[in-house]
Amino acid sequence: MQRIWLLTLILSASLAVVSCKPVYKCGDPKPERFSAGNRLNDVVKERDVLCDQLRTQESENIRLTQRVEDLSRELTVLRGTNSILENEVASLQRENQRLKEEYDLMKKEMVDLQSKFSRLYTDKGLDAQMYNERLREKEAALEAKEQQLAKNEALLRQREKELQERELAIIDLQRRLDRQDSITRSINDALRNALVGFQSDEISIEMRDGKVYLSLSNKLLFKSGSVDIEAKGRDAIRILGEVLMKNPDIDVMVEGHTDNVPIKTALYKDNWDLSAARAITIVRMLTSNYGVNPTRLTAAGRGEFMPRASNNTPEGRALNRRTEIILTPNLEKIMKIIGE
Repeated sequence: MQRIWLLTLILSASLAVVSCKPVYKCGDPKPERFSAGNRLNDVVKERDVLCDQLRTQESENIRLTQRVEDLSRELTVLRGTNSILENEVASLQRENQRLKEEYDLMKKEMVDLQSKFSRLYTDKGLDAQMYNERLREKEAALEAKEQQLAKNEALLRQREKELQERELAIIDLQRRLDRQDSITRSINDALRNALVGFQSDEISIEMRDGKVYLSLSNKLLFKSGSVDIEAKGRDAIRILGEVLMKNPDIDVMVEGHTDNVPIKTALYKDNWDLSAARAITIVRMLTSNYGVNPTRLTAAGRGEFMPRASNNTPEGRALNRRTEIILTPNLEKIMKIIGE
């Protein structure tokens, strides 16, 4: 009798789980009425919070990436205008030299004219008015040349100041970009050295667009339809957590990916649900087990919608079943460090 009662209880619980409505995906309108078991309701609430965090982090990543692109474009423009300014300064320096030579020549002519006028006026008393007029003309021309020379020197000083400011701006921008590149290369090298014991079909690492992409196959991490991380996969996540704790200027996006083979269970409506749950599992492990600050982490489910290979072959589907961990230097922290 006790055995029959136990079977009845298990059957009732199973029917209750099966009857639960599926979890809706990020971006779907929230149902007006949503009834489910306590465990599933907790998952839904947590999923809503993570969806909001995902949208916020994706917007921030877009803004920071745009900032890097703006800095690169600004650096290119500054280098171009800097070249123009250098040519203009060189031209002004040549013009200034020419004006100084003309000024010195006119001043010598003025002295010679004054000496000649003085001799004629004293010795002969002839043509004094004519030489006096010529002397005034020379004085006026000399004064005009002095004014032109002073104006040219002021313009030259202004251009030299602008050139110096441009050069400092270029140095500052280059430092920022070099700092980002240095951090990216450092994290890439650290991961490669730390994960050297894993096979190439389990882990791949590459640098792209100023970021480090760490791809972990589901062969390493998860069994089919499961979100429980395998023992060897836990080793890989542990190593990642240790590297992240040593590099606090890195933000992390954890993306779950699947092949296109449909899945539908009591907990997961489709591959999108499953990929998001796997990403959340890894994020939780990084925060709970290794102390990574949650503000640095974002979990995203991509489902089958961003494949690496064709889903028409077993080999291609195996490549698509993966978790990608994207490590991005935090530009705001980098700029703050540079500013200090």
